[in-house]
Amino acid sequence: MDWIEANGATFRYDLTGSGPDTVVLIHEVGGGVESFDDVLPAFAGEFRVLRYDQRGFGLSEKTSVITVEQVMADLAGLLDALGIAGPVHVAGSAMGAGLGLAFAAFHPDRVKRLAISSPATGTTPAHRAERMARIDTIRRTGVRAMVEPSLERSYPEALRGDRARYERYRMRWTVNDPESFIALQEMSAQMDLMPALGRVTCPTLVIGCTLDPIRTPEAVSQVARGIRGARYVEVASGHFMALQSPELFAKLVIPFLKGE
Repeated sequence: MDWIEANGATFRYDLTGSGPDTVVLIHEVGGGVESFDDVLPAFAGEFRVLRYDQRGFGLSEKTSVITVEQVMADLAGLLDALGIAGPVHVAGSAMGAGLGLAFAAFHPDRVKRLAISSPATGTTPAHRAERMARIDTIRRTGVRAMVEPSLERSYPEALRGDRARYERYRMRWTVNDPESFIALQEMSAQMDLMPALGRVTCPTLVIGCTLDPIRTPEAVSQVARGIRGARYVEVASGHFMALQSPELFAKLVIPFLKGE
């Protein structure tokens, strides 16, 4: 692990593995570099792998304002600062998948292949009200108050078979910075990536997860239909597939990124 400055902020990152191509793994809301610990060995055996804590999360610089445009500029700046000039593969789950999708849409020359599960693309009016209520709760009582209500949906009991993995994640989630967490929730409440789907030109794998009540397979399949030539598959996993089903995530994503 190391730190680097890019786009006016300081980021913690990890660059490891070897291979002709680089894969950027983008974490979910509340996650960090550690979200990919269990898939890293498989990916690092085939690619050079870049993981990083997004602005506001993990051990990267905290903030009170986050925008989609800023997140994309952060990734572009990070790649530049690390001297990674050629197109990279991008993969992630949930919000990480949505942000990877945005990067592929607006920086098509920098993305070679895209693999996303349960991509967050925006918020419906009903969910926007729910999200604003969550923001109010965090502002009044901190992140801990939202841990159980949030993880009941995003990390359901059916996916907690590896109890140690779940508990590590729950505790990491609890220590998120409240102000930065609110900033990302506010960004999510305003975000709408559906109009940008047609801008994605790279080969894309979209994964719907049958145990995800937040981004249901029905919603995720609509994302796949909006991306020209996208491949869509459904699996028995959840909102944080890369974390909850790391072996399955690697089994699906690695061959796709290799063009197999």
